[in-house]
Amino acid sequence: MERSTKWELFPAHFGPLWSYIEDDEITDIDFNGTDLWITNTANERIKVEEHGVTKEFIEKFSHYIANNVSKPFNKVENLLEADTDTLRISIVHESSAISGRSVCIRKTLPTVRMTRESMIADGYCTKEILELLTNCVKARMNFVFCGEPGVGKTEGIKFFSQYIAANERVITIEDTPELHYREINPEKDCVELMVSYGFSYTKAIKTSLRQNPKWLMLSEARSVEVKYLLESLSTGIRGFTTIHTDDVRKIPDRILNMLASRTDADRMENDIFMFIDVGILIRKKQMEDGKIRRYIDQVCFFYRKDGCNITFPVVLNGELAEKSLPEPVLEKFERMGITPFSGKGGNED
Repeated sequence: MERSTKWELFPAHFGPLWSYIEDDEITDIDFNGTDLWITNTANERIKVEEHGVTKEFIEKFSHYIANNVSKPFNKVENLLEADTDTLRISIVHESSAISGRSVCIRKTLPTVRMTRESMIADGYCTKEILELLTNCVKARMNFVFCGEPGVGKTEGIKFFSQYIAANERVITIEDTPELHYREINPEKDCVELMVSYGFSYTKAIKTSLRQNPKWLMLSEARSVEVKYLLESLSTGIRGFTTIHTDDVRKIPDRILNMLASRTDADRMENDIFMFIDVGILIRKKQMEDGKIRRYIDQVCFFYRKDGCNITFPVVLNGELAEKSLPEPVLEKFERMGITPFSGKGGNED
């Protein structure tokens, strides 16, 4: 798989974009060939009227990045991607973007933007849903976050992973630094693995099993590596990952479609329901005031009972649909002495 390349951040090369790069309130910077749009932490998307970004600057900026990552950028090699510790940069050549050379810069800061208070106040989820999910972490359940690109799946992992106990080793596996688990949780035990040409997701997962993990965090399950993730979860390791799908009830099928062969899919279908506990769908929608609201739309439990694979929706359309949880799910809470919908949530109680 083609990987983007890390490079050094030098302010002078960002020209008129630098003020937005250093502004912690800005999360995304998008140039479409003519117009500059920014997104802020209030989820407002704003068109910048006098941005000063010229065709000449964009050409110099692209040339600078291409040189730093030692990649060609032309009509044939028409996509350029690069990462710093806090930025993901994607540039599409004008031979493919007929509106003009397109630049997207997304920040991946080592901070958790959401708090318990803001999640409830902003309508991200209700207090009951928040208590349930933080208690799922305390009960050591396995999570899959899903949704379209840009909804905040990684932010969901960053928030809920705070409730992992400090003495439980976490191993993160990424090809772009986004989770920032060590920086967000400096007192906790963490090993951060970075995927590269010679170190694939599959190899990273296999390697992590020899590093005494209690939790694995795979930034995104995209392909056959999901087989090895399931195998690691079957050993008792707990995990977080993300996938692209538009309904939590589609998570099992989405995972099955990633597997290399029909034989693997048939063999591992039961494993999905045995070793993945919680599915969370995050959505976003634009409000009348222009702000983009992100929210938990669906939550689902997966389990096996009497030889059957069962999907149990507990949150639908952002509302708690069912408070009477099935026995196999309750057993996981009871084993840890946790009441699903009560408590502060987290490791302090």
